[in-house]
Parts: sequence; C-alpha cells; structure tokens
Amino acid sequence: MPAGVSKQHSLEGKKILVKQDDPEYINRPNIDGAKYMINGEIRKWDGAIQTVYSPIFLEGTEEKVQIGCQARLTPKESLEALDAAVAAWGNGAGEWPQMSLSSRIACMEKFVELLKPQREIIVKVLMWEICKVRPDAEKEFDRTMDYINATIKAAKELHNAENNLTEESGILAMIRRKPIGVMLNLGPFNYPFNETYTTLIPAILMGNTCVMKLPNVGCLAHIPTMEAFAQCFPKGVVNFISGAGRETMPPIMETGKVDIFAFIGGSKAADALIKNVPNPHKLKLCLSLEAKNVAIVMEDADLDNAVSECVLGSLSYNGQRCTALKQLMIHTSVMDKFMEKFVAAVGSLKAGLPWEEGVQITPLPEPSKPEYLAELRADAMEKGANVVSPGAAQGWGHTMVFPSIVYPTNMDMRVMQEEQFGPLVSVGTFSSMEEIADYVKQSKYGQQAAVFTSSDVSNLGPLLDVLVNCVSRVNVNSQCQRSPDSFPFTGRKSSALGTLSVVEALKPMIVESLVATKGEERISLFNKVIDSKRCTFLDLQKI
Repeated sequence: MPAGVSKQHSLEGKKILVKQDDPEYINRPNIDGAKYMINGEIRKWDGAIQTVYSPIFLEGTEEKVQIGCQARLTPKESLEALDAAVAAWGNGAGEWPQMSLSSRIACMEKFVELLKPQREIIVKVLMWEICKVRPDAEKEFDRTMDYINATIKAAKELHNAENNLTEESGILAMIRRKPIGVMLNLGPFNYPFNETYTTLIPAILMGNTCVMKLPNVGCLAHIPTMEAFAQCFPKGVVNFISGAGRETMPPIMETGKVDIFAFIGGSKAADALIKNVPNPHKLKLCLSLEAKNVAIVMEDADLDNAVSECVLGSLSYNGQRCTALKQLMIHTSVMDKFMEKFVAAVGSLKAGLPWEEGVQITPLPEPSKPEYLAELRADAMEKGANVVSPGAAQGWGHTMVFPSIVYPTNMDMRVMQEEQFGPLVSVGTFSSMEEIADYVKQSKYGQQAAVFTSSDVSNLGPLLDVLVNCVSRVNVNSQCQRSPDSFPFTGRKSSALGTLSVVEALKPMIVESLVATKGEERISLFNKVIDSKRCTFLDLQKI
C-alpha cells in the first residue's frame, strides 16, 4: 500500500451549500415544466406535477434548491403524443416525409437560430439540475449546435451522392434513402441535451416523426426548446412527454406503431421496453448502452501521462459518462508507483459548486447513486480491497461524493463487473497479457479500451489485435472518449446497437428505396416524370 494511504473510509461529511447572496443563486433557473407539446401545440398541464430540485443545498437550511417542475403525464397523454406522430407520418404521405430535403433543412436551420438565444438558460439548467461545471455545460450546448450543422452537411452530401440515375443490365433506377416512420426517443440524464439530439436530429431531418420522452433527471434543459420546435416543424413531427417512464413508455411500445426506438441508457431498461413490442421484426433499434471501459497500464508506460489521463478519464464529470474509464488494470511491476501518483492526483481535485472556477467534483444528481456506490465499496472491502478517498474532507455525504479508489480488485467483486457510473475508481493488477485478454474477452461490455505504453510493440501489437475484436475503439496513451463526432461511436456485445456519428447516425433513420424501369418506351416515360419536376423522389437537383 502506498505511503499515506489508509484503509479506513468515512461516510460522514458535509453538503455542498450555496449562499443566499451568491449571484448564481439569485439568478438561478426557475423552469415551468407544467406543460407538454403534442401535435405542435404547447399545452398547460393541470395534473400531477413533480417539483425539480437541484442536488445543491441552500445554506442555513436542510433543503435542496428548487429550480422548476415537470409534468407527470399519464399513459393517456403518451398515447395521444404517439397518435400525433403517427398522423404526421401518415404512412409516409404526411407533409413532413413528403417534404424535400432542402425544405426540411430550412426548417432545421431556423430551429438552430431560435435555439441560440436559449444558450444561457440551458447552460444554467445543466449546472443546477445535473451539476455539470460551466465549461462543460457550455461545451454541451455548443457541441450540439455544431452537431446539428454537421448533420445538415452530411445529409446534403448523402443526397447529392445519390442524386443520379443508375443503369445496369438494361434497368434504369433511381436509388435513394427515405424515412422509416415514427421514432420513440429516450435520452439520458448526463448529457440530456447533446446525446438526445444525436438521434433526434438525424431522425427528423431525414423525414421521420418523433415522440420524445424527457428524462426524469435532466428534463428541464428541454423545456425552453418547446417553442422553437413548435415554430419550426409541422404539427406532430416532434412531440414532448414527461413523467414516469415505467408508466408512459410501455403503452407506446405495446401499440406496435413505433418504427424506430432510439435509447441511451441501461440495457435492462431497454430490454424491458423492447419486450413490449408485438411486432419486433418491424422495429429498428438505435441503442447506446452501458460500458465497462478498461485502462491498461503496461510496465513501460509513462506513468505521469497514464495517471493524468486515468484521472481525467475516470472522474471527468464525476465519472458519469459511458466513455469513462470504469476499470484500471495496472501491471504489478508499476502498481505501487502508479497508485502513489494516482491517489495524490485524485486528492488534488477540487470539489464545489459547478460555476466555481477550477471545480472538478460536483454533487450527484441521481438520488440513489451515493447509496449504490457505498454498496460497491462495502462489497469490495469485505472481499479484501483497500478503499481510500484522499479528498474526503472536501465533502462527503448526501449528494456530494468525493471519489473513492478501490484496489486491488478482482472478479469476485461487484465493482469489477458492474458499471459504477460515478466517482468510484476500480483498480486491479495484471502480470501477463493473457490476463488482460481473458478479462476483455469475458466482459459482457465492449465499448472502448485505453492502453498506456511507451515502446513495447512486441506486446502492444498483439494486444491491439485482441482488443479491436472485443471493443469498438482502442485509445493509445489517452483516455476513452467519443470525439470527434465524425468518428464512429458504437460498441460490441451489450454496449450498443447501431453507430452514432454524424454520418452513421443518419443510416438507422432511413431505408433504401428505388424506382426502376426497363425498355426504351418505359425509360422515356421515366424521363418525362423527371422533366416534369412533379416527383420529389425523382428530382435530380442537387442541394
């Protein structure tokens, strides 16, 4: 055990408090979510309301800060939203799916312009509701705007690449990709704005209609966008519902009217909803699920770089990222040196309010997460692990959880098998490449891995060949990550179904369709239809 590290771990500590005279508190958001949007109409909700609290406590009280409310809709409203999306789709004959891509792009560009003035309120909501630090909250909004613009560009390029007639074996055809139908879209709490849009925007841009279920935690970021959706898209193209997913989602899936299911979250929740579908062969899936990304620190690694990247990779946004490093595997020969540096680096992290400069650890928005992390720690300690929280004095308890480091872990411990999705770092050891290969092969997850090494290509080469058939991205001497958005973002096994990148995210939302004919007389008729410009499908004009 490195010097200065104790096995003792306290569960006591202090809340993260905001003062009443703090300008951020005075100007805190107050989002009225007692409304929903169906068929292009923003409706006031008079039923059950859920008050939304920040994980931040007000100084001098025992109360969390109230920042808004959300409507707790019932199955009746969820089915009404679905009916609106189905009507707007109109079996492919609705206004939106029949609209030209250039016209849909114009609607989307107008939407972007209307969203820009909402930047500051959305940033504030991300800071208060899910405690994302200001630079990351700003980045989430800005990256989303960039993603929309990149998706528009990719859609244009796809359209123009297909914008020609193909002739083979005497058959003349126009082949295009067309929308599929109605999407049910469920986004996550940790990137409620950005990750929701990575599936929503491609779907509606390509002509599909959508029912969007707002996450219970992270819902408020979407409320200020309702007016923009209502102004920019035809009725029924985008419909908002909120409330308990277990009540509102199964009735939608049971109808069999959903054509695309886009879900970002846990595999158990996804599986439970998919089981409700009466016609699963019809349903197209776009799933981004949990991961157990591993960092492998070889005996020749640059430890300063490995420590820096592992701290950032495992604890950025409190480890609440699917791309976070969830398991560190350190070669036994460098374990002590790595741990000494790693514990010190984690101990230097600053905990506090998300708008304070230099803060890296903030309160957790999921009410049950501190208890879950405590269960993982207790299980590991019972089975022989050391558990340290080098900065626990900065804040521990309630919603504030300073990172714990659990080591050495083994496969008998829950923390080495479950995705902790929080500020708990699991550290194990290895002495041979076979041990690493066995670990990644048996894992039920397969999103990414990170390898830290300097020069031992004799081990690195074969290891990379193993990893690329077990995970979908291998990062060498850097943390796991999603960017840039032009790169494919996917996973193997139970980590994903489908690929989310600017180009690839378009493909689950469309299907190839073609119009074909043969024979000179028929080809002549075909060309007359093209010349008439009365058929959008056969329009050869480039965008």
